Amino acid sequence: DFGANIRLHGYSKFVSMYSQQGKKGINQDAMTVWENFGGEKGAFFCGVFDGHGPLGHKVARYVRDMLPSKISISLKECDINKNKIIENIENDEEFDQNFPLFDAWKSAYLKSFKEMDEQLGSEPSIESYSSGTTAVTLFKQREHLFIGNLGDSRAIICTRDEKNQLVSKQLTVDLKPHLPNEYERIKSCKGRVMAMEQEPNVYRVWMPDEDCPGLAMARAFGDFCLKDYGLISVPEVYYRKLTENDEFVVLATDGIWDVLTNDEVIRIVSTTRKRSMAAKTLVECAVRAWKYKYPRAKIDDCGVVCLFFKRQKPLLTKSMSEVTQLSFNYAELANNQNYPDNTKTDDGLDTLLNYQVKEGDDQETDRGVKDGSDNDIKNSSIDHLHYRGQRRKSAMKFVYPEDRQ
Repeated sequence: DFGANIRLHGYSKFVSMYSQQGKKGINQDAMTVWENFGGEKGAFFCGVFDGHGPLGHKVARYVRDMLPSKISISLKECDINKNKIIENIENDEEFDQNFPLFDAWKSAYLKSFKEMDEQLGSEPSIESYSSGTTAVTLFKQREHLFIGNLGDSRAIICTRDEKNQLVSKQLTVDLKPHLPNEYERIKSCKGRVMAMEQEPNVYRVWMPDEDCPGLAMARAFGDFCLKDYGLISVPEVYYRKLTENDEFVVLATDGIWDVLTNDEVIRIVSTTRKRSMAAKTLVECAVRAWKYKYPRAKIDDCGVVCLFFKRQKPLLTKSMSEVTQLSFNYAELANNQNYPDNTKTDDGLDTLLNYQVKEGDDQETDRGVKDGSDNDIKNSSIDHLHYRGQRRKSAMKFVYPEDRQ
């Protein structure tokens, strides 16, 4: 670890971290922050990981513990020195990726993610055939911000516009199966992308000849049952050169983004009086939002890392601001936005692992959706996921991306 300070929870001068178990069973979110990453003072590595499947919590924690050191070693092998960093990008615009440093860091990330997935697949103590995890990671060195994203967790940055107002900018893309490039890749590998009739806006990845596992993301560590059918562990990478206008970045699992907008997130974080409480306050707001937006759903796990770029100072002049409404009056906010009273589920990002399909009967199906509980893990049959060589007649009704165009 080259002398880095490793943090799995809590806070420091520039960091606030918090994770809370939802109502689906064991908390499958994991996170980490490495301060003085790679032995360099002031360098940071942050990662948030959202596990899914019967042993998603173990996969998420395994990747959390192993991936940072792999990236650190790969960056060292690139032999990136401080003088070259300044010389190579001094005149580059933000998000300009056409410079040597980006290529070196991208190469290090791609190598590390590839090695991580291979190591996970050969680890006998963790069943990752039908379990996996997302990964949204950040490497900060001086004014240079490098992001690697796998799956549908998200990173956003809080910056100031020309009027000195705080605004959000999304740094990553939620890699869902219905995105054109993701869909075409999966389709070309004989995988299937479909949404179930009861949740037509949630597209999932299915095996060619089995109505499983129903993974609602296009890239992930693990999930080896789908790796031959278009699911990949290659991250999307992004670069940003920080300026004085940039205040902080937020990395979080979909339990946050399912119910809060990017702008709501930065308002909550920026108006929290104690920086150390920023991540916890954000999670608490998300939980309240879940209860009003999806009153009949099981609240998802929430994991948040906030990385601040400057020493703490008031970002807004009001001591009681929009965060008060988001924290304590979310019922009124939800009513104003006309969320349906009959909403029964969230966006369905769980993997469907134990869908019971009756042979030759299109009218009946016993739906068992994974909720992460111990009983769910015991009842999920890993054997059900293996290819049987013959397509079964399914009782599920699907919606295809082409049908919605």
